[in-house]
Amino acid sequence: MSSLIPRIQALAAAHAADTVALRRHLHAHPELSFEEVNTAAFVTKELEKLGLTPQPLANTGVVALIEGLPGGPTIALRADMDALPIIEANDIPYKSTTPGVMHACGHDVHTASLLGAARILTELKGEFKGNIKLMFQPGEERLPGGASLMIKEGVLENPAVGRVLGQHVFPHLPAGKIGLRPGRYMASTDELYLTIKGKGGHGAMPEMNLDPVLVAAHIIVAAQQIVSRRANPKLPSVLSFGKVIANGATNVIPNEVYIEGTFRTLNEEWRAEAHRHLRKLCEGLAESMGAVCELEIRVGYPYLENEPALTARVRAAAEAYLGPENVVELDQWMAAEDFAYFSQAAPSCFYRLGTRHADGRFASSVHTPTFNIDEQALTTGPGLMAWLAMEELGQ
Repeated sequence: MSSLIPRIQALAAAHAADTVALRRHLHAHPELSFEEVNTAAFVTKELEKLGLTPQPLANTGVVALIEGLPGGPTIALRADMDALPIIEANDIPYKSTTPGVMHACGHDVHTASLLGAARILTELKGEFKGNIKLMFQPGEERLPGGASLMIKEGVLENPAVGRVLGQHVFPHLPAGKIGLRPGRYMASTDELYLTIKGKGGHGAMPEMNLDPVLVAAHIIVAAQQIVSRRANPKLPSVLSFGKVIANGATNVIPNEVYIEGTFRTLNEEWRAEAHRHLRKLCEGLAESMGAVCELEIRVGYPYLENEPALTARVRAAAEAYLGPENVVELDQWMAAEDFAYFSQAAPSCFYRLGTRHADGRFASSVHTPTFNIDEQALTTGPGLMAWLAMEELGQ
């Protein structure tokens, strides 16, 4: 199978300009989560050009099947398609034309890369046994996550998918390199919404009031003991509060305080236990001070598990394609990704695609107004994904 590497690399290079054009079109026309109507139509048209029969799934998702020679397994390749509510600051010809919306997380790169890989794989479908399912997924950036909806609607069935591969941009690595990590890689994510109710009034007469600001301050500080004293110190956990609204004034104590935060970890059992501790602490502490705390926990994505044996094979295949010096081991990351749903449903590997230029350009982080990529990644990404798919079908 390794004899195919030069052919795949040549095809990736030959199609690179088209892949860049696809990405630039997508970048200029971003759509928010679960609103990817035009993006889905664009992807469908491109897949039909390849002789495939794409089908809608999860409303604005698209799925298509590349059928190789009979007798092999089915694996899936995933790309997400949604953008973020960010005003783009880049001065580029393909700058977002949608006010207040930007592909600041590289989903345009993911979609274009998978379309590029599809082109390579359709040209080489006589070289492999089995099927490759292409999953273009909506709504990665918003709960409940498009991956969960596609799974519920049967994307991993008919034919049954044995393994799932996904890639994501990574500006911390230069283009031409990838990073991966076996086992637990990314965190679960839960959204926390707290309302602390007291009795407001004049700031000069605190004895006449029940100050919810003071109660909120105690809760914010005390809740950290869940991570520092309840969690196993060998298990990463994060509890952060990023929004506090106490809409009083210099001399006005408000009736309520509103807080938003996030809890993240890498173990589902501890995650559920932490929810119970957090609810008991918030409600009990507020009650002890004479107030009321209402806590809503919106359960988000699970933690992401890269199946060790599959990830080892992906690493070996990537080293053969890129060279060992261009494949690096990553640390655990407490960000979340709804690809985690695939990793909970089937053996999966989620790896990172370098997008920074060697001279340091394109180093802006994802989710920022200046995020952009070295487009050399659009040669690496499609070719590598096609090679990994074919190599995995041969296992």
